[in-house]
Amino acid sequence: MRVLGIETSCDETAVALVDNDQGALRVVTSLVSSQIDIHAKYGGIVPEVAARRHVDALFPLLEEAGIPHDGAGIDAIAVTAGPGLVPALRVGVEAAKALAWAWKKPLVGVNHLEGHLYSAWFSTPTPAFPSLALLVSGGHTELIFMKDHGRYELVGATRDDAAGEAFDKAGKLLGLPYPGGPKIDKLALDGDPSAIAFPRPMMESKDFDFSFSGLKTAVAVYVKQGGLGGQGLARVEDICASFQEAVVDVLVTKTIAAATRYRPASVLLSGGVAANETLRTRLGEAVAKALPGVTCHVPERAYATDNAAMIAAAGSFRATAKDFTDPLTLEADPNMRLAA
Repeated sequence: MRVLGIETSCDETAVALVDNDQGALRVVTSLVSSQIDIHAKYGGIVPEVAARRHVDALFPLLEEAGIPHDGAGIDAIAVTAGPGLVPALRVGVEAAKALAWAWKKPLVGVNHLEGHLYSAWFSTPTPAFPSLALLVSGGHTELIFMKDHGRYELVGATRDDAAGEAFDKAGKLLGLPYPGGPKIDKLALDGDPSAIAFPRPMMESKDFDFSFSGLKTAVAVYVKQGGLGGQGLARVEDICASFQEAVVDVLVTKTIAAATRYRPASVLLSGGVAANETLRTRLGEAVAKALPGVTCHVPERAYATDNAAMIAAAGSFRATAKDFTDPLTLEADPNMRLAA
């Protein structure tokens, strides 16, 4: 089965073709048009600007990807229907509906978070069920127990800021250009993670929820007061490393605790923050040490951040199960929940 994926949930316009051969995925093509330079001057994403850029970029991207004008060779179309920014989502959803109608192809509305989960299916071997997924992005930080394809249980979630949002806000506090997360990751490689004792929010809680607003505030207070005890700020590399260490410490500790209780066959890391080098390494090491026999799956960086290949992958499994969407009723849903 060959599936066309379309992703416009935020500030990345993306299209992809993915083959699903009885559960084995192969990316035929995956293209992403980034808007980072456009939104950097605003210090964040402007929804209407993002939507207009999606309109300009989507069909030229389909052309560049070599998508036939009549849809020949495509078995289904998968599009991100939510969650995300409404103006941005609508561009992809309406384009996918029009193509499905014109080409007479089945349509699958995909949850963006489900797409991130399936980024791990591009690895070899593929994850075994049941699986525990740590999904970490700019808008979400969740632990999801995947019982099988399309069967999910929310184990824990952030009560305030997502980890990716905290990274970007901490970067802004440190005067780093937008987006701050990748800049912190890079600078932290030359820093001392023990230089500053930033808090580990909810590390000792009895549940598997997260909270990062207090950690973000701790960075703000540290910067405003000129360092601990007014002794002056540490090097920016040390601040980045210490902040990142606190975030990663919480994420890894909570994931291992949840895995110990739920006993999955595999652990997944997904979402934009899955591109963070320290998190990728630490989670793999922790799973190997604490969970003998459990495999850890981390997506290639190209599939960790927003892309259409992951949407096509998730859509292909739903299409295999004949879980299609009526083009006449599909609408963008900014608050779309991950169906159980």
